[in-house]
Amino acid sequence: MLELRFPRLFFAGLLLLATLLLGACAKDIPVYVPPSERPVAPVDRPWVQGQFLTLAYHDVEDEDPDQGFLSVRTDRLVDQLNWLRENGYQAVSVDQILAARQPGGKPLPERAVLLSFDDGYRSFLTRVLPILKAYGWPAVLAPVGTWMDTPADRKVDFGGNMQPRGRFLDWNDVREISRSGLVEIAAHTDASHYGALANPQGNTEPAAAVRKYDARDGRYENEAGFEQRMGRDVTAISDKIRRATGKAPRVWVWPYGAEGGTTLRIAGEQGYQMALTLEDGPSRVARLMSTPRMLLANDPTIRHFASSVASIETVPAMRVAHVDLDYIYDPDPAQTDRNLGELVQRIVDMQINTVFLQAYADPQADGLVRSVYFPNRWLPMRADLFNRVAWQLHNRADVFVYAWMPVLALDLDPSIARVVRWDPKQPEAAPAPDPDLYRRLSPFDPVARQRIGDLYEDLARHAFFDGILFHDDAMLGDFEDAGPAALAAYRKAGLPGSIAALRADPETMQRWTRYKSRHLVDFTTELAERARAVRGPRIKTARNLYAEPLLNPASEAWFAQNPDDFLDAYDWTAPMAMPYMENVPAGQELAWLDRIVDAVARRRPDALDRTVFELQAVDWRTGPGRPKPTPVDTATLAGWMQRLQLRGARSFGYYPDDFSQDQPRLQGIRPAISEAWFPIR
Repeated sequence: MLELRFPRLFFAGLLLLATLLLGACAKDIPVYVPPSERPVAPVDRPWVQGQFLTLAYHDVEDEDPDQGFLSVRTDRLVDQLNWLRENGYQAVSVDQILAARQPGGKPLPERAVLLSFDDGYRSFLTRVLPILKAYGWPAVLAPVGTWMDTPADRKVDFGGNMQPRGRFLDWNDVREISRSGLVEIAAHTDASHYGALANPQGNTEPAAAVRKYDARDGRYENEAGFEQRMGRDVTAISDKIRRATGKAPRVWVWPYGAEGGTTLRIAGEQGYQMALTLEDGPSRVARLMSTPRMLLANDPTIRHFASSVASIETVPAMRVAHVDLDYIYDPDPAQTDRNLGELVQRIVDMQINTVFLQAYADPQADGLVRSVYFPNRWLPMRADLFNRVAWQLHNRADVFVYAWMPVLALDLDPSIARVVRWDPKQPEAAPAPDPDLYRRLSPFDPVARQRIGDLYEDLARHAFFDGILFHDDAMLGDFEDAGPAALAAYRKAGLPGSIAALRADPETMQRWTRYKSRHLVDFTTELAERARAVRGPRIKTARNLYAEPLLNPASEAWFAQNPDDFLDAYDWTAPMAMPYMENVPAGQELAWLDRIVDAVARRRPDALDRTVFELQAVDWRTGPGRPKPTPVDTATLAGWMQRLQLRGARSFGYYPDDFSQDQPRLQGIRPAISEAWFPIR
């Protein structure tokens, strides 16, 4: 059976107390900032219009709830519904939610809750439906087609585990339940609720969202084959529900909560209007095709249930280890697997919630990507490894995984245009790549854009991940791009067609700078959409931001990066808050970090809620007496983290994590970065 990742609880109050205690022990306390001047992360926020809570139940048993079926006890289900009702929650139907989405439709009540029950257990008829009738509360029931089809004298193939037929409903039961008027019958696939082989290392992943790997010939299911398989599945379950209820199903429920954009498109084409996942967070009528649900597992007590419901409204904080896949890869697969085991255990012990995971290879450490760690159309594959590592981290370490990807620094066909620089010292010379910057493909070249997008699409086809981190190579200097495609784009936008003319006066220079900044944002948005089309709409985005554009607005011209653009475009802005990389004078590092946090906080009320500060775990400076990069002292790094929190930052992480050398030291960094209270091994 697949491993499921359960939604985490955010202990906001404990974290705040921990922060204050840690800060009180710090030797260098920052200047007091009056409450009126501090950025605020509201705890008791008003209920957002169009928001609702979705709960995901499975089986219900009178005693000894079996967690193989994620069961809850009957009396606890009643207690939970009572708690919801007494605390102002009101169950709503799919009809109400769909109506609220329409222009002029009746809005949902405050604290609306959608109840859902997966898999089609008989307990829904014998236990749940009478309770719903007593409350007058609607719900969603999502059976699996082939499980309902199983003859009475056979066992149900429950994801490879044969179970008694009597544990599950049949289609006559589904028909009776539908006639109650309280229950919407949803689709939980027809025959795709199982784990399919998904990579050469043997991981099994949700069949409805993965391209199967055939170990016999070492090939993945192609896109046409996947679409045919899932097209048949969606059609089959839709027909079965229609025959049983007389109604076309409108709600798609992902097995294991794992969504896939291709299957979602197929379901949408067949009339589905909602799709339910198992992600954390509130549901919104504006995003019904990616509706998160709170999973009810481990038969929670009412205290734990209440805490979980309350956590849905908590603004999430990100705690990140930034991991190079190059550190894990070894030509010996057995050593690679040992390395992976060490990494996973370290992340578990660290008790953080996010990993930024390198999806490309850079063994030469020059920033030019010549190979990647996933099957694709355009670059050599160093090893088919990203999916394996991401899946293990996601399920064994219970973290969100962001695929860390380059945007422009890709060594594709030499015929594709590169970013080139106009040299004012040699104005008649042909523009050439800047040797001091990343060697990048031109974002103005249509072939470059298409092929880079193909790589993002291929990554999404061959891996599960929660988000994308766009690398810091997405930048353009103040003499770039001077290639023919770029100059043509400038002219089309009403700008001069030469770098000299673009730089001739401040107003034109500013217009050119803003055009380039927005162009890079638009391109990364396009890349994210290509990944979402395959992997699903829940994929979040983050983008590295150089520190200087935060501190000096005029420096946008040097990078084509604007912090306000980032806050508008991405789920997370990830400034590189790296004092040594910025050559901050010794002894001024903490004050410099204060400036970085303050620069973010001034931009908008929610800016700190959507910014993750990336610190450095290595000092890359070299020179006399410093022949090679050296690790940053763990106590220093932990002190930086404490300083960020004391200044108002909630989300932060570090790069790189070197699990093999225990750098930074686990025992020293864990109290500063962990989201748990007093984390212990």
